[in-house]
Amino acid sequence: MADASLRFIIDAEHGQFYVQDLDPYDAWIAEHAMDPDLAPAGWTDEAVYVHRIGVEPHSISVGTARDDMVESIITVHDSAPTTDPAAEHIVETDLDVPTGRLTVSSPVTEPADGPGLAVPAGLRRARVSYVPAGPPSADTKGGPGDHFLYQVDLWPSDRAYGLVIVKQGPEIWAG
Repeated sequence: MADASLRFIIDAEHGQFYVQDLDPYDAWIAEHAMDPDLAPAGWTDEAVYVHRIGVEPHSISVGTARDDMVESIITVHDSAPTTDPAAEHIVETDLDVPTGRLTVSSPVTEPADGPGLAVPAGLRRARVSYVPAGPPSADTKGGPGDHFLYQVDLWPSDRAYGLVIVKQGPEIWAG
């Protein structure tokens, strides 16, 4: 498969947007929604303050430095791409995509209204890179926080490797 990509702007209300294989995620969350030991959307303290992504089965919540319109690109690769040297923060995790359909949503963008992307079904490695950028072409409401391009790279994985911080960004990053 040649590299496929999806570039989009989304309203990252509450400083986040989601990349999910929605049907398996919905089935998982229906079973685990009331579990008091699970952080909502995978937002543990470490996720918020260190690696900046929330991870749940079939889902990645990307933490953003702004609470408004942000730009992102998801690219599907045949193998691990090189890291972007301009990125201030880079983290990798596993993303199981059994249906081969990814949806993008946020607290104010329903999955049916957000962009989507077909990917090869199966276990993917996901790299989220925070690349400094100018404001997106959409109105950002003038809120505080740095502008980044949230770059999500996906490639096939033979097994789960867990979460790895490839490059730690500055401690104070959102605002």
